[in-house]
Amino acid sequence: MAGRLTIVGLGPGDDQLLTPQTRAAIAAADVAFLRTNRHPAASALGDVPSFDEIYERADTFDAVYREIVERLIAATEAGDVLYAVPGSPLVLERTVELLRAAGDTGRIDLEILPAMSFLDAAWAALRIDPVEEGVRLVDGHRFAIAAAGQTGPLLVAHCHAAHILSDIKLAVEDPPSSVIVLQRLGLVDEKVFEVAWSDLDREVDADHLTSIYIPELAAPVAAEFARFEELVRVLREQCPWDQEQTHASLRRHLLEETHETIEALDARAALSDDEFDADLDEHLAEELGDLLYQIFFHARLGAERGSFTVADVARGCHDKLVYRHPHVFAPDGGDLVEADDSGSVVRNWEQLKAQEKERESAMDGIPPSLPALMLALKIQKRAASTGFDWDGGPEVAYVDVEDELAEVREDPSEHEVGDLLFAAVQVARRLDHDPEAALREAAHRFARRFRLVEQDADNLGIDLSSAPEAELTTLWAAAKRVAG
Repeated sequence: MAGRLTIVGLGPGDDQLLTPQTRAAIAAADVAFLRTNRHPAASALGDVPSFDEIYERADTFDAVYREIVERLIAATEAGDVLYAVPGSPLVLERTVELLRAAGDTGRIDLEILPAMSFLDAAWAALRIDPVEEGVRLVDGHRFAIAAAGQTGPLLVAHCHAAHILSDIKLAVEDPPSSVIVLQRLGLVDEKVFEVAWSDLDREVDADHLTSIYIPELAAPVAAEFARFEELVRVLREQCPWDQEQTHASLRRHLLEETHETIEALDARAALSDDEFDADLDEHLAEELGDLLYQIFFHARLGAERGSFTVADVARGCHDKLVYRHPHVFAPDGGDLVEADDSGSVVRNWEQLKAQEKERESAMDGIPPSLPALMLALKIQKRAASTGFDWDGGPEVAYVDVEDELAEVREDPSEHEVGDLLFAAVQVARRLDHDPEAALREAAHRFARRFRLVEQDADNLGIDLSSAPEAELTTLWAAAKRVAG
């Protein structure tokens, strides 16, 4: 007959916090296991095996816990076994949850001894009554999901790494100004201190005995974004395709999703701002989601390297936008910068960006691989932001196009044709049109008209390759009337 598995808790600190019952169970055990040696009271069991090596090689925490459970169940086939876990067996112990489920189905004979948890030490350190305060206990690994809809107070356990603290920061839309960090409670080097929310993953040297107390949240946790980040993490760990991807291999997919999003935007842009089309809006939302997935995926790769997380991406973009909008957010507590129109905003933006990047020229930092029309527009706008521009509105650009066209007639070289196209971009800029979008629509418009030309020619028995110019002109005029 299989033996019994007795589960004991090592308490929150060193072996002084072990209960007499736990000490007696340890002394009586012939076979014992530690979930981890990384605990101040682990030495109370002497030289017994732990499951730390599973943590080193398993891909996920869930895989770690399930293997530990299977090993313990197998060990009881030879007799009684003792299993020691940090803190209390009944507080945030996933292996104990799984073992209890196995016990409910009759796979194992289980006994769980009560123990002091880190919660008792936390309430003492915080000097609060958790019942009166209505504190909710949350696992830091699952903060976004477990804390969804909560407004605090929250005690967040298992905050053993900077990336977990970053994920917690990401999940909160309207964070408190500060939180209380609790580390190594019950030990001689116990620390309880306050830290600014913005510095949570920067100033805290997180370890396996770190928790944070959030007295209050003004708004519920942003569960959707955090659930999305969690989904990306799970897919990366468990999907063979996602596991193979790199920044380089994802480049093509990012480009494809960008073009598909632009296509959806173009379809929506064909309507006025106040027109409603549920299908178009649903399609646009879907394409934006696909593009968002690419961003989260690249951030996940950065997190795996220990380089940056999606929280760093969001924080960096947030801080940059605040810095580059001094007409909205007063810089360093000073006065708002004046910006009466969008042109002023763009000029301020480029000047701040140049200072930030320490650029010597307004032309620095323009990606040379941009599509040609976008590149030309970017260069012209950068030059204009310095004041290098001519008065006269689009009329000045019209004259420029006429001059360049005359030069092409004299010298039909690629050089002169390029100058003509650059001048055409100048017209678009002066008229506040996007030349890329304008040319794309012109190309689509031509394609629609040409399909009609093909249909009419086929109906009339006209061979386009040998038809006289007059017939081609007639076909084209008819297509323009129909297709616009």
